[in-house]
Amino acid sequence: MSKTNPKPTRVVGKPYRKVDAAAKVMGLTKFADDLVRPRMLYCKILRSPVPHALIKKIETSQAEKLAGVVAVLTGQLLPIAYGILPVSEDEHALCIDKVRFVGDPVAAVAALDEDTAFEAMNAIEVEYEPLPSFSSIPESLSGPKSKGPAGNGDESESWRIHTYGESGNIHKVVALEFGDVEAGFREADRVREDVFFYEGSTHLPMEQHAALAEVDGDGKLCLWSSTQTPHYVHRALAKVLEMPGSRIRVIATPNGGGFGGKSDPFQHEMIVAKLALMTGRPVKVTLTREEVFYAHRGRHPVLMWVKTGVKKDGAITAMHFRTFLDGGAYGSYGVASTYYTGALQTVTYPIANYKFEGVRVFTNKPPCGPKRGHGTPQPRFALEVQLDKIAAELGIDPVTIRRDHLIQPNSLTANYLRVGSTGLAACIDKVVEASGFKKKFGKLPYGQGVGLACGSYLSGAGLPIYWNNMPHTGVQLRLDRQGGVCVMCGSIDIGQGSDSILAYIVAEVLGIDPFDIRVLTADTDLTPVDLGSYSSRVTLMSGNAALQAAERARDLLVQAFTEKYGVPVSRVAFADGRVFDVEKPEAGISFAQAVQLAETKFGTIGTVGSYTPPVSHGKYKGAGVGPSPAYSYTAAVAEVQVDPQTGIVRVDRIWIAHDVGKSINPALVMGQVEGSVYMGLGEALMEEMSYRGNRNTVHKFPSLLEYKSPTTLEMCDVKTFLIEDPDPQGPFGAKEVGQGPLLPVPPVIANAVYDAVGVRIDEIPITPDKVLAALRSKGEEHSPQEAGVTLGTREPHRYGPHTIPSFDWPDPVRVRTPWEGGDGKELLREAVHAKE
Repeated sequence: MSKTNPKPTRVVGKPYRKVDAAAKVMGLTKFADDLVRPRMLYCKILRSPVPHALIKKIETSQAEKLAGVVAVLTGQLLPIAYGILPVSEDEHALCIDKVRFVGDPVAAVAALDEDTAFEAMNAIEVEYEPLPSFSSIPESLSGPKSKGPAGNGDESESWRIHTYGESGNIHKVVALEFGDVEAGFREADRVREDVFFYEGSTHLPMEQHAALAEVDGDGKLCLWSSTQTPHYVHRALAKVLEMPGSRIRVIATPNGGGFGGKSDPFQHEMIVAKLALMTGRPVKVTLTREEVFYAHRGRHPVLMWVKTGVKKDGAITAMHFRTFLDGGAYGSYGVASTYYTGALQTVTYPIANYKFEGVRVFTNKPPCGPKRGHGTPQPRFALEVQLDKIAAELGIDPVTIRRDHLIQPNSLTANYLRVGSTGLAACIDKVVEASGFKKKFGKLPYGQGVGLACGSYLSGAGLPIYWNNMPHTGVQLRLDRQGGVCVMCGSIDIGQGSDSILAYIVAEVLGIDPFDIRVLTADTDLTPVDLGSYSSRVTLMSGNAALQAAERARDLLVQAFTEKYGVPVSRVAFADGRVFDVEKPEAGISFAQAVQLAETKFGTIGTVGSYTPPVSHGKYKGAGVGPSPAYSYTAAVAEVQVDPQTGIVRVDRIWIAHDVGKSINPALVMGQVEGSVYMGLGEALMEEMSYRGNRNTVHKFPSLLEYKSPTTLEMCDVKTFLIEDPDPQGPFGAKEVGQGPLLPVPPVIANAVYDAVGVRIDEIPITPDKVLAALRSKGEEHSPQEAGVTLGTREPHRYGPHTIPSFDWPDPVRVRTPWEGGDGKELLREAVHAKE
């Protein structure tokens, strides 16, 4: 069966409910915090109240004396550093000699009940020696410059947040050039430069982080955790605890929302595991909502400078893109995040000459990492807003400048990203027509406006975090003689419905009801390795593995059936729980009988499938970030109202079209699209990780009461269109939908605000004070009539107080593009051949 099988499907493409829906709506699903074990202890974690300091002394005696306290833990017992990326293993389960942000964990207790644990936690005394703190990109760039081990007598060394990285508080610097950018600018008819800023935000999942650890009678450790990456948590536990991985079991519990925020191995997981080993009793921890804000790993604040050269028709001749990332106190996924802010600009619109420079700095704030879209919403905001500015300068409408210059299917970009199917043209056409964009743009009454923006995203990363040549995912299928089917996979459902996708794919191939399938996932003892639920990888990657395993099982059943009944293989069909001859449908047997025949012939029926993505084509350093088996595409139109007296922006409706390749379940796909719109709306208008006190290092809003995100009152009406352009890399042609639809939402709102009141807000979020500041600067403090402004005028103005700090960029690594005769020359010919 082809992965893009054009034959009619019975399960794929139908709006089935999720296989776990009934349990969730009835409250039967057990999340991590719901778990209880006999003799279980409760853990609380003491966190630093200061942003940057040496730990001089930790006194735990008073805590240990409290009745009900079973164990107290400090970092001395967990000295091994870890981290999600091999190049940034800079975290300890508990700080040993230094704290780096307000909220850094310092000590932990395990007690008979939570109240006692909380009291004991507060009884621990810590003596700190404060160090200078760094709270912004400019401060960290201009901070201590020396590089070397601490304790060498240079006082500035102790001021460094970490003693690794490029130098001072600079974590990572990237400088790459593809083609000849200066020549591209000389070729351009117009060159434009802009500065943009995208504030950091947090994931805000409904479920807080929680974990429970237990040691069995054989001394084997089991950890239940609300994690997106059980495989990587397993690796980290083995390293930190110095235990064989074979004696550790990680079970990812049903996840009440992740959005990237549960993709790291976290300190609380290491802590409860160690406490369980120390006490011989189960130990559970559930972070408070405030602690989740500190654990964070949310959207990086990114300052961007973009220089783009275009021809008179809007074709891009060259682009120079610079990003400055505020990474917070630890590495997390930060090296990958830095590359991602520059990687995907080339897969939407053709850019023949492209230069990317990026720098990530450490600051004394909660560490940033991957949030829905991981490193790509920030540059997408900059690119789509600047493209609108260029269109206005050239006298081209926002639709034409995009529609006439789209990346072509089966092409290769300047930075060696292989693009397969592209449905962006259809996406643009759909939202433009449905919204009446061309009739509204620039023609609505003052205070009302429409905007257009596009985006693209990957369907799974091309390389694993720990580079190897092994599969990225695997599926085991077990068929029993009663007709039962069990699908086992290491992926974890974080709300996106991946368990259901596995069931639908297997059910389609075997012709059975998806609700007759048992799906067992995310248990490192029972399931094959899957790298985790991140980078929108599960549907394509685990789906392909499930498809392969199901087809192998189907082949065994076909062999047994044809041998018994003499039916040619080409005439055997699976549907409605039966196996039969398509020419004589009445002559067939039940699926269970077919399994019995196969078991009689072959023995126990079990098959496996796995998936490894295509080889990354770029050979330069950093080429591993950006490649994907397939890219999804999205276009959106927003209609907004802007009150010139208050600066309040209200989004009335968003029309959004997403190229999903093939909808395995259209209801779930639409849910993912609209969830992305909701999250993008929050980032665009109100969400921000703000800091105050102690040189702006204390989180200002660490609660759901104060951290503003949209409610049902702020959520706009959404009209969703699914564009199906099947991609041969995906199962049945499916591509991602979990993250890509978020990308155009912030810029589409910014572009609509400009159409409404004629001011550019070049930073996210677009808050009322920024809109008012821009209007006042333009002379429209109250209303267009009072300011003497003619209704309907759209004179350009912008709000963007940020300036690019000075930085001594290294000479870029010059990479020849495929059409210049680089390493991808043969690949380019293959891409052209595929297109033909």
